[in-house]
Amino acid sequence: MANDLTRRDVLRASAAGAASLALGLPGSAMQPKSPNDRIRFACIGVGGKGKSDAADCARFGEVVAICDIDAQTRAKGLAEHPRAAAFADFRQMLETMDRHIDAVTVSTPDHTHAVAAAMAMGMGKHVFCQKPLTRTLWEARRLSQLAKEKRVATQMGNQGTAHNDLRRAAAAIRAGAFGAVREVHCWTDRAGGWWKQGVERPPSKTCPPHVDFDLWLGPSPKRPFAEGYHPFHWRGWWHFGSGALGDIGCHNMNLPFMALDLRDPASVIAQTSGHNGESYPVWSIVEYDFAARGERGPVKLFWYDGGKRPPQDLAPNHPYQGNGAIIVCEKAVLYSPNEYGTEVVLTSGEPMPEVPFEASPGHFAEWVEAISGGRPARSNIVAYSGPLTETVLLGNLAVWAAGTRIEWDAKRLAVKGRPEFDGHIRPDLRRGWAI
Repeated sequence: MANDLTRRDVLRASAAGAASLALGLPGSAMQPKSPNDRIRFACIGVGGKGKSDAADCARFGEVVAICDIDAQTRAKGLAEHPRAAAFADFRQMLETMDRHIDAVTVSTPDHTHAVAAAMAMGMGKHVFCQKPLTRTLWEARRLSQLAKEKRVATQMGNQGTAHNDLRRAAAAIRAGAFGAVREVHCWTDRAGGWWKQGVERPPSKTCPPHVDFDLWLGPSPKRPFAEGYHPFHWRGWWHFGSGALGDIGCHNMNLPFMALDLRDPASVIAQTSGHNGESYPVWSIVEYDFAARGERGPVKLFWYDGGKRPPQDLAPNHPYQGNGAIIVCEKAVLYSPNEYGTEVVLTSGEPMPEVPFEASPGHFAEWVEAISGGRPARSNIVAYSGPLTETVLLGNLAVWAAGTRIEWDAKRLAVKGRPEFDGHIRPDLRRGWAI
């Protein structure tokens, strides 16, 4: 049944492509020819976060194609965007609709982010990719290289980057308003609270007829369908997701990253509950060490998940919520009680100092402006979200190596003197899904 649906989608796509030509839509895959041209978006993944990403596309342009491996989700996407061509396979969508697409959103599980974004950028398309940018370190570096080579407008979906509270606090820290930063603490309730970790691979089951599980697997090794993968709990599995750290780290590490340029850690080490190579640990505590950079001195960052939290005496009058971040400075302690950094307070109760900062027109709007020839989005892949993702994912490498200190060579993208980690840095991709 899934294959029959795919064939119908191809026929629909061909008809849509013919209609586009008949209407005289511009054929360039780059930015629109004039400010009056509407940006033509293709959306890969239209369920969950993909639904809101596609809605943002419709606000700023025209959704001309959608793709989802789940026929039921695809049908819902078509109901929202009835003029779009529909596909199950993003590779087929990009090849078929090439001349009728300007920009692509990637809102899929982590393991397919890189292959989808790389193919789109390789064809000269502007790309918005959900966080974390990729599942592995090499993929993040490769997307940064591609974005730079192809000179396309890019953005990662970490919406807090555009929020004024986060930008104001980051600017105040950079300006030295609170003195030198001593340490940073970030945490989340995702592991265990939202999906299970530290569990065995589930037993295989018959795949629902509306799901093309082989396409869902994409570049990952073949395995039978089981409950707990599609549509959401994939985050807890090493082959598909990036655990609690990958899910929320790009959000609640965002404020300290913007303020302190926390890229290329010198070393990382993790304590964990242990893992079986299938799913992430029940809990982890990760310690990052960043060497001095520019005018900033060395900084330690601590990550906690699975119920672990930083010491409460760091912010004694602020009971910790499920997600948060604390930045300990010489003269003050800053606390953000949510994963996005969209609320930042001084634990002393004093008001945040007024400092100049660049306000955002809105997260998605930044990408649209970049597509139309404006300045790059703040969370563009080359300068910001690529390095941020590498920092986050290095923590996962330490989680995999529980207890082993990872001495990091950022230039070579390698653990110093430990080639046994190379396979976790650069994955083997299934044939037909190369980057």
